Amino acid sequence: MNSVLDAPPLSVMDVLRGERSTRPSANNTAAAGLRAMLEDAIYELLGPDLRPDAITVRPSSLRRGTVVELNSAPLAQVRGILINQALRLLCANVAVEDVYRESLVAWCAETGANDLTRLVDQLDSDDSARLGADVEAHWVTLKRSLGLLSSRWLPRTSLRAHQRLAGGNVVLRDVIDLMVGTTSGAVASVVLLDVTTSALDEGAERVMRYHALVQTLRTSVVPLRTSMFSTATGELWSSDVDDEMLTRSLGEVLDVIGGLAS
Repeated sequence: MNSVLDAPPLSVMDVLRGERSTRPSANNTAAAGLRAMLEDAIYELLGPDLRPDAITVRPSSLRRGTVVELNSAPLAQVRGILINQALRLLCANVAVEDVYRESLVAWCAETGANDLTRLVDQLDSDDSARLGADVEAHWVTLKRSLGLLSSRWLPRTSLRAHQRLAGGNVVLRDVIDLMVGTTSGAVASVVLLDVTTSALDEGAERVMRYHALVQTLRTSVVPLRTSMFSTATGELWSSDVDDEMLTRSLGEVLDVIGGLAS
């Protein structure tokens, strides 16, 4: 795993794309076995009966043990949403001059009014200024670190995925902040990037593996690499996806399902 950017000239995308000559052949055989193992294990956990409500697994489900300061959680969540919106603007080659205002406008236009947008509306001028300064600081780190994003890499942002298992008893849901590459080539090229405004921790590793597992099940092609970048620290974690990682993630997902079913 790359834990940091290896040298200042290297950007996040430099590290994630790597050298084409070293990429392995596309693996389009692993997904069927993973799905079969999941189905068999879920059957052992839940039995054959259809549940009234599906057990839903999300990336947050894999973050057990992560310390969250409850008092700051709502505004930290807003900060993360706004940085995600800023990432989308950056990937669309939109010139951003006031990241707080422009990402807030983009968010509200997409989602409409909700509890979090109302929370932002109710902030006094000092709290709003502090939030704006916080978002600006994370934006500077993201913009400085991300690097060139070529349209030839087919970048997709906020890519949602879900997988129904065990006749609908279990649903795996996921969102990838940024995906580049294609599943149609002879070599693996798909790179998954999760951008967080929190420091990286053990839960981040589980989420990275979960992204790789859901992407494999969704497309039947194993991605090249899964990664997470923290705008809080400028740290990048990146791992090549292999059978061991996917099997480990499968076990972690089953642990979550077992806990939610009990």
